[in-house]
Amino acid sequence: MAKPLVPQPLVNPVSGGRASSDGSALGTPHLDWRLGDLPRRNPVVLPADAPLRDALQTMSARRVGSVLLLDARGGLAGILTRGDVLERIVLPGVGLQEPSARVMSQPVHTLCADDTLHDAVLLMARERIRHVPVLDGQGQLINIVSERDLFALQRHTLQHVGHAIDRAATLAEFEQAAAAIRDYARHLQRQGVRARVLTGLIASLNDRLTQRLVAWQLQAHALSAEAMCWVALGSEGRGEQTLATDQDNALIFAVESGQSVEAQRARWLAFGRAVNEALDACGYPLCKGGIMAGQPECCLTLDEWRARFAAWIEGGTPRQLLQAAVFFDLRAIAGRADWVQTLRAEVLQRVRRTPRFLRLMAQAHLEHPVPLLWHGGIRTRREGPHRWFDLKLHGTGLIVEAARILALAHGVAATETRQRLLQGGAVAGAPEAEVQDWVAAFDHLQALRLAHQVDPKEDTAPNRIDVATLDAVAAQSLKAALHAVRTLQQRLALDYLR
Repeated sequence: MAKPLVPQPLVNPVSGGRASSDGSALGTPHLDWRLGDLPRRNPVVLPADAPLRDALQTMSARRVGSVLLLDARGGLAGILTRGDVLERIVLPGVGLQEPSARVMSQPVHTLCADDTLHDAVLLMARERIRHVPVLDGQGQLINIVSERDLFALQRHTLQHVGHAIDRAATLAEFEQAAAAIRDYARHLQRQGVRARVLTGLIASLNDRLTQRLVAWQLQAHALSAEAMCWVALGSEGRGEQTLATDQDNALIFAVESGQSVEAQRARWLAFGRAVNEALDACGYPLCKGGIMAGQPECCLTLDEWRARFAAWIEGGTPRQLLQAAVFFDLRAIAGRADWVQTLRAEVLQRVRRTPRFLRLMAQAHLEHPVPLLWHGGIRTRREGPHRWFDLKLHGTGLIVEAARILALAHGVAATETRQRLLQGGAVAGAPEAEVQDWVAAFDHLQALRLAHQVDPKEDTAPNRIDVATLDAVAAQSLKAALHAVRTLQQRLALDYLR
């Protein structure tokens, strides 16, 4: 039997406590920790040609949930987990004398030492895995992080929520899964998880729920995923959903040979409405502006979408461009992702050839300046003793719009606001310190929104805060964030209003 490397007990980086024998942490790590800063343990490894019996006995003896399998050169060839035993070994009747390589999962999804626990959480959620090997700068294996290392959160675990999503087969079960996502997000927010981490995780889980709903309704309507693409727009397209979010989505569909476009559109509209209504039942309200896949204006063929973007870019009025802005955050959720990649590339090329479009977008954006008074105070809406401020309308929304313009102007394909600011600001030649201020302002305002939304009583006004209730430090931090937004708008004004 091949001799494995022995894993060392993992120490919780927050509490300093020892982990259990299977490597599960007894507390909750902070998600901004670098993976390279975690206490090292030797991952259990075997040659890929080791018999399955050896691999299973090793996992049992070491009380671990996975074994990494190496090729002849010592590189990662695959991974075998306890979850693989039933579906890949027992049910197919694979003999235990067979090499582990026959049933291992590959390729292995890895992260680097400079990545964070946040990155590990998102990777696990996106790829539906529970173990992530960690590599150093030379690509050598130095550690392995498991889901249990990250989330010892009683019933609030990523696994618990993921299972609720994956096993949902009725509308009631989808509603329960969506509620589990919100409960989980509120739990993490109370644990102090940062806004960037939390919004990314919420978006990832919402994507997963939407993918399951889409597949459920495709089957109900006898339609094929190969003939469509479900597209996220707005905050979902940017991967920045908070606890209070409505729907912004669209549909691209193909026309079968011998069928008319309108006949096909009717089928896809029925499908789109069914998904929209299911999402609404799950707590994602219908878009008041009608930007949903079940509406004729948002259910188009790829050529129709090309024509629509061309019309916006080459002849849209400022008002039309403001209304169409969320469509430029498009991201594929289910189906033919290559259609969205093609469409996004064509849009960026067309924008670069049309300076008028960027100028009009900037003008429309700058008609809504940051609500700061000349003496540095914040313009609010007064109602008796209250001084109301909308964190989305007058805060994050302004940053999102400005970042979108930066990205389109400089050919940045990213849809996430932070990446648009970082990449677009760099290409635009903005000082790094100024760009970092923009990013910090966005993170701070998002954190305020999430902190406000964690209270279920705030469902009726999820983005509105009473500035009169802020202490001096909180009020000053809000002002500083808005001043950073003002510098972003000033840069756009210099570039497009001269």
